[in-house]
Amino acid sequence: MIDVIIVGGGPTGLMLASELRLNGVQVVVLEKESEAPKWVRSLGLHVRSIEVMDQRGLLERFLAQGKQYPVGGFFAGIDKPAPRGLDTAHPYVLGIPQTITDRLLAERAAELGADLRRGCEVVGLRQDGEGVTVELPDGTHLRSRYVVGCDGGRSTVRKLLGVGFPGEPSRCDILLGEMEADAALKTVMTVVAEVRETEKRFGLGPLGDGVYRVVVPAARVSEDRSVAPVLDEFKQQLRAFAGTDFGVHSPRWLSRFGDATRLAERYRSGRVSLAGDAAHIHPPMGGQGLNLGIQDAFNLGWKLAAEVNGWGPPGLLDTYETERRPVATDVLENPRAQGVLLSTDPGPQSVRRLVSELMDFEDVNRFLIEKITAISVRYSVGEGHELLGRRLRDVRLQRGRLYEQMHGGRGVLVDQTGLSVAGWADRINHIVDHSDELDVPAILLRPDGHVVWVGDEQQDLDHQLVRWFGRISVSDPIH
Repeated sequence: MIDVIIVGGGPTGLMLASELRLNGVQVVVLEKESEAPKWVRSLGLHVRSIEVMDQRGLLERFLAQGKQYPVGGFFAGIDKPAPRGLDTAHPYVLGIPQTITDRLLAERAAELGADLRRGCEVVGLRQDGEGVTVELPDGTHLRSRYVVGCDGGRSTVRKLLGVGFPGEPSRCDILLGEMEADAALKTVMTVVAEVRETEKRFGLGPLGDGVYRVVVPAARVSEDRSVAPVLDEFKQQLRAFAGTDFGVHSPRWLSRFGDATRLAERYRSGRVSLAGDAAHIHPPMGGQGLNLGIQDAFNLGWKLAAEVNGWGPPGLLDTYETERRPVATDVLENPRAQGVLLSTDPGPQSVRRLVSELMDFEDVNRFLIEKITAISVRYSVGEGHELLGRRLRDVRLQRGRLYEQMHGGRGVLVDQTGLSVAGWADRINHIVDHSDELDVPAILLRPDGHVVWVGDEQQDLDHQLVRWFGRISVSDPIH
């Protein structure tokens, strides 16, 4: 029997596969497409996702393939400078095409021993008290202890589970594609700048050799978004908004997406969980979709591994939904608000000007940037110190960086007092070190970098170790 089957080989599924393999969990990833997609949907990683890659020792690979940009202009395209002193060691956005993100995450999962099987579509699923049976189109059945659906907004796993996906249908479709254009680059950039003064959902981004990434609102909402648009639709809409079609031709790929907003009624049913777009979809304003999925996987991975490996405390796996579903709810509100501000109608434009003025206040600008970049996320882990529930930024220790101690996917105790984690040494990295940036006696972080304890009392620490990392065996005393 396989430990975990992941349905969907996109960034969420691949990130989850790596997290599970770090903890020795057997993983099979089933991806229905026979080849990795060649089109680019997401264009970058926000601060929290950059931190995630740093925590797992992957950031250098991503930095080598991407470009760093200032953190600003992401809320409804309102161009404001980044707030000063953002609480992170990575105050930038990493521009990197999703095709490269997918490749790097696939390479990492393979290095760790995940089994990625392409061309494997899931058509059936049933579960019992011992495991889950997955059916493929040829009648093959695979058996696993757990299944996670990371198979996108049209998730087959979610539908087979019968989990509702309520929300708002799409009200506006956007055409997206890559194609060549005969117009001179200077002409394209001049016209695009003029159109974007009022229509932020419009753009032609040069990719080199006369090829552009084209984004333009569609004329109508498609009844079947799985049917790709044709080049004439792009030409028609480009002329409608810009007065020219720029001589576009020879498309590499064409697609469409909508602004539907939906949230799964629950994230888990028995032994089957949902993550990424299978659990939530929203308009792309602010570029949060891929990032939200990666962060879902980062939250779920160590918890599911704890369950598989037998040390997960009661209720730990339930915290995946209680922590991540409220985050998705908040994220879904964000692009809704941005969508209103992107309207060209007089009323929304007045509100947009007002919001722009408010963003000149440092606290307002910081609040919105922290929401979009996800560094303000705080889980409910109990009352007490202001750091509880928050992720901790990378801090300098005397012997290196904190995030360097998190590459193996274990919890971390940074101890400046002389405590003990005997009995949990297989789950916790005990760092006896000092940091001028950390004004606490000791701090306990989960494998996903969120703080669950601050203090200096051993008995209190032991209680939190049991709560988050399970009990130790009788033969392995605490002290």
